[in-house]
Amino acid sequence: MKAHWPIRTMCPVLDVSDSGFFNWRRRRSQRPPAGCAGRFSDECILANIRAIHAEVKEEYGWPRMHKELGSREIRVGKERVRVLMKRHGIRARTKRKFVLTTDSKHKLPIAPNLVNRQFSPQAPNQLWSGDITYIPTGEGWLYLAAVIDLFSRQVVGWNMRPRMQTSLVKDAMAMAWSGRRPPADLIFHSDRGSQYCSHEFQHALCDWQIRSSMSRKGDCWDNAPTESFWARLKAASLYGRKFDTHQEAIRAVMDWIAFYNHRRLHSSLGYVSPMDYEKSWHAGQHKMAA
Repeated sequence: MKAHWPIRTMCPVLDVSDSGFFNWRRRRSQRPPAGCAGRFSDECILANIRAIHAEVKEEYGWPRMHKELGSREIRVGKERVRVLMKRHGIRARTKRKFVLTTDSKHKLPIAPNLVNRQFSPQAPNQLWSGDITYIPTGEGWLYLAAVIDLFSRQVVGWNMRPRMQTSLVKDAMAMAWSGRRPPADLIFHSDRGSQYCSHEFQHALCDWQIRSSMSRKGDCWDNAPTESFWARLKAASLYGRKFDTHQEAIRAVMDWIAFYNHRRLHSSLGYVSPMDYEKSWHAGQHKMAA
């Protein structure tokens, strides 16, 4: 019928709202394909695995894929998912090693290590971490600074610039602070890079009542969650891609950060996304206070 009459014309005639119809069509499109009722066939499961694999930017190995299928009411055993993915060559993009960008050869003051690899705060806005990485483009290097809340592993601030200056990390922190308005005595943990040790950045932390913490020299394990975030970002979104311009790289990174915060299942959070994990925590706090 829609070949003869536009959907927005038919909906009022049939006493159906436009939004109601489009929501119904979206839900219908997300159902398993025909023939998938009851025990799912290998073909049905494989079709859903391939669709999810594309949707999540080829990020999931079989454990996350199994969780994602379950969330879509496709009940299937872990081993069956693992075997199907192996048989058909469906795997998560692998992590790769990347060059260190830290410039710690300076005489600026170093903050003490207040974290000592204790990366599991009990609530949001107690412990943040940050770092800088780089992305090659046809217009030259593009540097990315990020701020992560280690409670939910959510990226709460970021900034991208063609030069690795103090303003790069300061603006990333400003974005995080203005969006979250954390309480006093929040700890921000970073490496000993000159950008983080600079008087300008340290004065900004004081103004925001944020305590500075820094890793030991040359020890990447002292900031392991952020290093892991970089590895996943580059393996999933950047490796093997060539960006002609800074803007192309910026769009790719922003798209992946949105996916990471809202959708990516995080194993350390019980296979939920960072934002869902934090929402669940806040709902629990409201329930206890009621």
